[in-house]
Amino acid sequence: MLVYFRLLSESFRFAMNALRNNKLRTLLSLLGVTIGIFSIIAVLAAVDSLDKKITKDLSSLDKNTIYLMKMSFGPSEIPQWKREQFPNVKYDEYLYLKGAMTNTDQMGYQIFTKSESLKYGSNTVTSVNVVPVSHEFIDIQGLEFDEGRFYTESEANSAAPVVVIGNEIAKSLFEDSEPIGKKIRMYGQRFTVIGVLKKQGSGMFGNDDSSAFIPVNFVRQQFGDNNKGLVNVIIFKPEKGVDMDAYKAEISQKLRAFRGVKSGEIDNFFINVFSGFTDFIDGIISQMNVVGWIISGFSLLVGGFGIANIMFVSVKERTNLIGIQKSLGAKNRFILFQFLFEAIILSVIGGIIGLLLVWIIAMILTKALDFEFVLGMGNILLGTGLAAIIGLISGILPAISAAKLDPVEAIRTGM
Repeated sequence: MLVYFRLLSESFRFAMNALRNNKLRTLLSLLGVTIGIFSIIAVLAAVDSLDKKITKDLSSLDKNTIYLMKMSFGPSEIPQWKREQFPNVKYDEYLYLKGAMTNTDQMGYQIFTKSESLKYGSNTVTSVNVVPVSHEFIDIQGLEFDEGRFYTESEANSAAPVVVIGNEIAKSLFEDSEPIGKKIRMYGQRFTVIGVLKKQGSGMFGNDDSSAFIPVNFVRQQFGDNNKGLVNVIIFKPEKGVDMDAYKAEISQKLRAFRGVKSGEIDNFFINVFSGFTDFIDGIISQMNVVGWIISGFSLLVGGFGIANIMFVSVKERTNLIGIQKSLGAKNRFILFQFLFEAIILSVIGGIIGLLLVWIIAMILTKALDFEFVLGMGNILLGTGLAAIIGLISGILPAISAAKLDPVEAIRTGM
């Protein structure tokens, strides 16, 4: 065992000498490994960070939540021209399904509309995400409040001019003053602030901190039910343990009957289960990983050739020393392991440089953007392991050629 420790130590010393004595040549040879490891780990770290962000953003949502609307969350076999003819879901359909559906915990109605500006005195907040929803939305979404409340059923049905605002909006409009009860201007009218949400931070699917929630009936009165610039959605939250296929079939059967869709005709609506959307996102993330591996694989291949090249040069330069070692009794496997260890050490050094670059860039981007890039221990170990494997594969042929040298011929060649 001590022999191998000494062998590893000597290999490390030779690798360091190669770096010191032939800095440019060695660094150029390691550049491929560095770029390859950097590319793979950068992609994996970015995808992992994105995956964690999405998981965090979706943690408060029930994956069985269903969104009934005229658009599909994912790819569809229905031609686009036909999908564009689908009608918006309507408020009366929401009321009908609310009374007709079974095994339903909550059901709400939402309209996706354009952003607006909010004003209070001389303060204005632009590009506010206005969220017109029915009163059930608080139970579907699980909103948490810093102060105040959500609007009631009677306020929602009567289209009362009340608003619940995000934390950032409250700070921008009111600064340090109390927002509850204050009146802000939106859509040319005055809205009374009745609630302020807890600060959550930006998410992948919107930012509640910069959102304003108003009764959906206010927007219906303002723009009507047939406005093509709006997208309506009915949100279902089934009871726990419900057979999702049967529940979706019930929605389809009852809405088809209400709309008068004939037998044999396709549904003119989409029933989007949130879990299907998350599966779609997971598929995209997996594809990003595959593409990253393919692109980075070419860099690793070039890096492997670079390591092999420097090891062949190292064998040639140390031919005389190899002959002396063999003449003094060094076995073939000792010479083999010596050059293998050296190749692995050089490759790992290149990998560590690549990991260091990923860490530096992740730190910079985390501070510059409102997004946390994480370089996990798993990716660090993966990068180091890949570098070691590349070194092992690249060093095999040079190490074998060194181990097979005849000691007499090696000494004579080196003289």
